[in-house]
Amino acid sequence: MLKATKVRLYPTTEQGLALTKSFGCARWYWNFALNACVQHYQETGKSLKLASYKGMLPQLKKEYPWLKEDCYSSVLQCVALNLDRAYKNFFEGRAKFPNFKSKHHKQSIQYPQSVTVNGEYLKVPKIGEIKAIFHREITGKIKTVTISKTSTDKYFASILCEVEGTDVKQLGDKIIGIDLGLKDFAITHNGENATKYANPKHLYRHQKNLAQKQKKLSRKTKGSKSREKFRKTVAKVHEKITNSRQDFLHKLSRKLVSESQVIVVENLNVKGMVKNRKLSKAISDVGWGKFVNFIDYKLKQKNGELVEIDRFFPSSKTCSCCGYILSELSLDVREWDCPNCQTHHDRDENAALNIRNEGIRILTEGGGNPVFADGGCVSPPACKSKGHRSVNSEAYTDPIRAV
Repeated sequence: MLKATKVRLYPTTEQGLALTKSFGCARWYWNFALNACVQHYQETGKSLKLASYKGMLPQLKKEYPWLKEDCYSSVLQCVALNLDRAYKNFFEGRAKFPNFKSKHHKQSIQYPQSVTVNGEYLKVPKIGEIKAIFHREITGKIKTVTISKTSTDKYFASILCEVEGTDVKQLGDKIIGIDLGLKDFAITHNGENATKYANPKHLYRHQKNLAQKQKKLSRKTKGSKSREKFRKTVAKVHEKITNSRQDFLHKLSRKLVSESQVIVVENLNVKGMVKNRKLSKAISDVGWGKFVNFIDYKLKQKNGELVEIDRFFPSSKTCSCCGYILSELSLDVREWDCPNCQTHHDRDENAALNIRNEGIRILTEGGGNPVFADGGCVSPPACKSKGHRSVNSEAYTDPIRAV
């Protein structure tokens, strides 16, 4: 199993200069190789293979000696591999076309070998021993180390290690359904009780401060030292927003994973939802996609399972008691009564329970051990779903009964 640990680095002035040179070499070679790929495609209509621009390195080092002097050779090899991976992601529809890199944004380089941990220092080729803050012990075999520099001039190292087994405690055996929203960030249901987690609105809380600093930045002369100073000030506000959002998502995802063995969520089309000009900022701020990713990898660490149901499943319009489906339910209606069984529903709590029940149905029909829901209403009439994440039945060593 691969496990990454991110640590803060505190390089000296000389080490910072050496890292800047390495960033520059890697950035220059990326832009050179990408430009070669684009030109080759324009001339021939075919993509340039990895071996072609990787084979240019020996000649480039002769023409530009600083490529050899200022940068570790394996770093440039990683640049070629990363560009090839970026092209594959583009052609397979997972990402946009690769962009040319700029020195004004986040910088990063990757070391595939020869990096070691020496006490409180990280020993890096051609850089030396860099002071680091290790908040946990680095165990296992180091595969790659990625050193990055943020827009606020902070240095970090992401150490990817190959470890055996897992150190995550096997806690919780519940099945939880999660309905993600904007008014409340998440509404969870475990079959008995529903819990609502408020939306922190990270961007909204810093919006006034951010607007004031951006206004000052816009008045500075381009290229001046004063503008560069205020650019970092604005970047610090953005960094604070990002850190607070990530901290909230990590803590909430860890809490939910610790309580459960199976978590069921909707497969939301976030890319399509952000096209709504009235809600795009709010949707982008909550970070639904990152939250689901956090839940996914944390569940895998404890051999749990994440189930994604189809995005068109009528979770809000379906009565969780009798299965009656409303023909229409507008967004402003937060509570409703079922015309069939007269049950009163909170819109979000009812949706979370329906999502949970649909996830149980998918697990049962997917070949896993039988899973029982309270009340016996596991699969309401006319509520069938086709889209879901693949189910690993081996994760269920014992039948799970919702309580």
